[in-house]
Amino acid sequence: MTELIDTHTHIYLPEFDSDRDEVIARAVSSGVKILLMPNIDKDSVAPMLAVEKKYPGVCMIMFGLHPTSVKSDFEIHLEDIFRISPNYDFKAVGEIGIDLYWDKTFIREQIIAFKKQVKFALEKELPVVIHARESFREIFEALEDFKGTGLKGVFHAFTGTMSDAEKAVSMGFMLGIGGIVTFKNSGLDKIVSGIGIENIILETDSPYLAPVPYRGKRNESSYLCLINRKVAEISGLTPEETASVTYRNSVRLFGL
Repeated sequence: MTELIDTHTHIYLPEFDSDRDEVIARAVSSGVKILLMPNIDKDSVAPMLAVEKKYPGVCMIMFGLHPTSVKSDFEIHLEDIFRISPNYDFKAVGEIGIDLYWDKTFIREQIIAFKKQVKFALEKELPVVIHARESFREIFEALEDFKGTGLKGVFHAFTGTMSDAEKAVSMGFMLGIGGIVTFKNSGLDKIVSGIGIENIILETDSPYLAPVPYRGKRNESSYLCLINRKVAEISGLTPEETASVTYRNSVRLFGL
């Protein structure tokens, strides 16, 4: 059986409260050995930590403030997250970034929060997990401040252009490929084939963005096998080969 790592799942959210144990059991039995959990804000920390405690060695945590949670009080959220983080073994700073799809009201605050968290990641010698939606230009501009620092990470749920992909990889980042790669006309097939499997890690972003044939339904980590299969098909490799390479990429990036 292929071994996989879901590098991005919100398994701690209420969408899984009724059957979380079964969902995790399905993931593990399908070969998904590790589930990495990105944080959203200061209020999501407690449920995330509770899942990590119940599933040690399987569910692992990140600390960060999601860009859509950045409002006028973002400093309070950041202070709380930074304050408690030394007490835990977290694998990355995330989910952080800039999101200009829903609302541009707090763009200035989003950029400040993003840079503060990148600095935090560098201090901790950890990778960053970047959320980029309608914001690649702004994120690349912000990252210019950190050239030559050795910053590493992943552009999660990547949906940018080939130019964005090439720039991200040239800056030392991985691309997180999820269920969107199975959508007709997503264009991610060209990104995957053009950028190469050595620059890719796999994710679900569950409960969101379920792959075909579950599109529109709740996503879960066991569906990572479908994503891996599609990436293998695009890459002209076997699912075992893509699983092996993306597993190694994930282990290396997150220090697992």
